[in-house]
Amino acid sequence: MEEARLERTEYGLGPASEGWFVVNVRAAEWETNENGAAACMFESGAVSFPEIGYRLAVLQPGTTVGFYHAESNQEDFLVLGGECVLLIEGEERRLKPWDFVHCPPGTEHVFVGAGDGPCVIFMTGARTAEKSIVYPRSELALRHGAGVEKETTSPNEAYATFPKWQPGRKGPWPIPD
Repeated sequence: MEEARLERTEYGLGPASEGWFVVNVRAAEWETNENGAAACMFESGAVSFPEIGYRLAVLQPGTTVGFYHAESNQEDFLVLGGECVLLIEGEERRLKPWDFVHCPPGTEHVFVGAGDGPCVIFMTGARTAEKSIVYPRSELALRHGAGVEKETTSPNEAYATFPKWQPGRKGPWPIPD
């Protein structure tokens, strides 16, 4: 297997060809939204990971990177720093560094930043051709600003009012040293 070619864009360093690669998260491509959330995707427009998706998410208190949902693929999460609230199957759990969350297919969930500063979560999920997703209406998620008013299976419909993700990051590094 060849080493991937990495290219620097105005948004960071990302893979420009297939193959193995090493990239430091500080140098990698990031996205941000108006809510102050940030995400490092590790993939690029040229290269995607067909079997497993990865994301490093940084949530400011009260922000989320998505809406309360359940999908047909397994997802797993590791809180690396800060605090967040996990909304899962209609329950609320406070998480801190090194808490690991396993979501089998069909588990309703979302994360909301909490505490006094940013929360850093490593997120991973399986990718299959038969993927399905549902965004159920949840009063708990709506109270946290992380839910949809009307249940849908359409990501476009669910995220119609969600702050749009833009390439780049605010500030030199979204995570405090």
